[in-house]
Amino acid sequence: MKNLVIVESPAKAKTIKKYLGKGFEVMASYGHVRDLLPKEGAVDPEHGFAMKYRLIEKNEKHVEAIAKALKKADALYLATDPDREGEAISWHLYEILKDKKLLKGKEVQRVVFNEITERAIQEAIKHPRNLAQELVNAQQARRALDYLVGFNLSPLLWTKIRRGLSAGRVQSPALRLIAEREDEIEKFQAREYWTMEADAAVKDQPFMARLAEHRGTKLTQFSVTSTEQAHALRDELLQAAQGKLTVTKVDKKQRKRNPSAPFTTSTLQQEAARKLGFGAQRTMRVAQQLYEGIDIGQGAVGLISYMRTDSVNLAQEALAEIRAVIEQRFGKQALPAQIQVYKTRSKNAQEAHEAVRPTSAQVIPEAIKTHLTLDQFKLYQLIWRRTVACQMQHATIDTVAADLTAGEAGVFRANGSTIVDPGFLAVYEEGVDDAAQQEEERTLPPLAAGDKVELRALRAEQHFTEPPPRYSEASLVKALEEHGIGRPSTYASIITTLVDREYTTLDKHRFTPTDLGRVVNRFLTQHFTQYVDYDFTARLEDELDAIARGEKEWVPVMQEFWGPFKKQVSTKDETVQRKDVTQEAMNENCPKCGKPLSIRLGRRGRFIGCTAYPDCDYTRNLDDKPGAEGPQIVEGRSCPQCNSALVIKSGRYGKFIGCSNYPNCKHMEPLEKPADTGVECPQCHKGNLLKRKSRYGKIFYSCATYPACNYAVWNEPVNEPCPRCAWPLVTIKTTKRRGTEKVCPRKECGYATPYELPEQPAEAS
Repeated sequence: MKNLVIVESPAKAKTIKKYLGKGFEVMASYGHVRDLLPKEGAVDPEHGFAMKYRLIEKNEKHVEAIAKALKKADALYLATDPDREGEAISWHLYEILKDKKLLKGKEVQRVVFNEITERAIQEAIKHPRNLAQELVNAQQARRALDYLVGFNLSPLLWTKIRRGLSAGRVQSPALRLIAEREDEIEKFQAREYWTMEADAAVKDQPFMARLAEHRGTKLTQFSVTSTEQAHALRDELLQAAQGKLTVTKVDKKQRKRNPSAPFTTSTLQQEAARKLGFGAQRTMRVAQQLYEGIDIGQGAVGLISYMRTDSVNLAQEALAEIRAVIEQRFGKQALPAQIQVYKTRSKNAQEAHEAVRPTSAQVIPEAIKTHLTLDQFKLYQLIWRRTVACQMQHATIDTVAADLTAGEAGVFRANGSTIVDPGFLAVYEEGVDDAAQQEEERTLPPLAAGDKVELRALRAEQHFTEPPPRYSEASLVKALEEHGIGRPSTYASIITTLVDREYTTLDKHRFTPTDLGRVVNRFLTQHFTQYVDYDFTARLEDELDAIARGEKEWVPVMQEFWGPFKKQVSTKDETVQRKDVTQEAMNENCPKCGKPLSIRLGRRGRFIGCTAYPDCDYTRNLDDKPGAEGPQIVEGRSCPQCNSALVIKSGRYGKFIGCSNYPNCKHMEPLEKPADTGVECPQCHKGNLLKRKSRYGKIFYSCATYPACNYAVWNEPVNEPCPRCAWPLVTIKTTKRRGTEKVCPRKECGYATPYELPEQPAEAS
């Protein structure tokens, strides 16, 4: 008897084939095999939301190969991923093979596994099941919803804002999050406040204390709000203290700190962003590689369990192995008496019922480092440490809080802590998002009530409140999860879509909405309020989950959504004019003709223009001062070609310096000078390579003497010769497949060696 097993990827197929051996042929579908027709009408709401599918062209040859192999097989095992997408791939393949009349007399089984190990694969084959139609229906409903929203909202954006735009069911609420945060930042008004900090010492052991009370009144953040008030308070305290502070109370406590739960998809993406600087897409790509299997010396082996999960559960056999590793590596004292059990916070934990964990805790990251790319090693190490730490003893921390008085004038508070037993902290500590700067762990000298301590200095420190930070990838994923927007498997694609469609930019790991993104968001929030509402989006996700659990039918859910949505689209198409969307009224009149001005959206972003256009052509940049006439002149310089004045202009790719005599003279230059890399040009040896930006925003490095010398490279140059061909420089190149390498820029040389980027200082998120 011959058995045919179908999985998604060839890497996964190779690993599984090793475990199944003779009698089993393992083939890959290469992902989804069918999708909706890429045109309107692929989902028919009038006939029960019937969906018209077609074979994905690039996968036709793989489907044909599977069909050919099935003719020689007795049984078909559909072994795609253990979630809705995986179930849908198996169902689509089943439907295609059924249409080809290839399933007659064949045994067809669905097998699922959470990890690619010999034990898990053999168990799955022993315990097959039927296709879960409820999971397929949930995936179909999601696909149909996204299709209908896209095909109805996107054309509306074309007519009301700009051609080529698109809107999505989950990307639009995500854009709203980013745009609303930007609005908060722009409206924020900083407030001044002061703190009083005492530098004290006991027997030459210094410590710091902060003023907590003044004349019996507890201080709040805004108790002291001016220089005069702060200095008067400082003088009063110095006068009362007379160089000494008196200890009046010392509180000593011991607290326990427990480890974090093992990774879900969401927390993995967040921690990889914080600790490794990985974007969500990069994290999921590398995790997929670790899951599908890597050769670590004895053939390909899956290193982690399935990486799309809401669950924090760990299998009993995994727990036993983790505890054995802890005892072996860290001693019996690092092992708690009871297994640590964590509760899944998500109310809709999905189909994969285990956390992201190593398939074997015995596989130590450092032991297999030489078999992994740098990205694979970093992510595997992160997962291994988090998983092991979650089953370790809590950390024990001694805390001390002391009150010290300056006469009757004020009470200072000094805090300190000491780690008595690091417990799990010896392995792993979770990062935080956008937290206020934490005071470093301080230890206080021995203090007792009645002690007099030396007051060395009293500092009045000025502070200003800060606006909320822009979203990082980690904090955006966290916000999406908290609001119930999308599901863990969709976070990476949501983020990628927002950037690819130029609704946001990602600069220094922070999201900023573009002018286009803000206009699109304003249109959707004003005219489709319900559909970008966070609660509405979350309820719809809950209904999809209910379909997946078999609690709801998918067609009624679709009908409930479609009727009001279609009516809203038709109404807005008839009643909303383009100028209502792309223009914002201003309380300012045109300096040229006296008519009102408005903020408008043009091809190059938002600008201020006269509402009397085309009769009046007055415009200015959004950040120019009211009444500004024409572009800003560059002082002290003239055009090197025609001697006319140089002006600052705005173009599609930002601001630049251009000749005022345009179009007669087309001289232009960047507003900011390109950064000098300090690496000499290897071609002309006359200029250094400068860091520049192409017209499409891509960074490259070219000779400072251009156009006399046209040498350029795409990757960052390093001032050291190639060890193979002695070319004067090498470059740092990063690719998805090979990670980061030091390579020779000369293709004919081919030199490449792995390179580890220097650690970046941790960003205060």
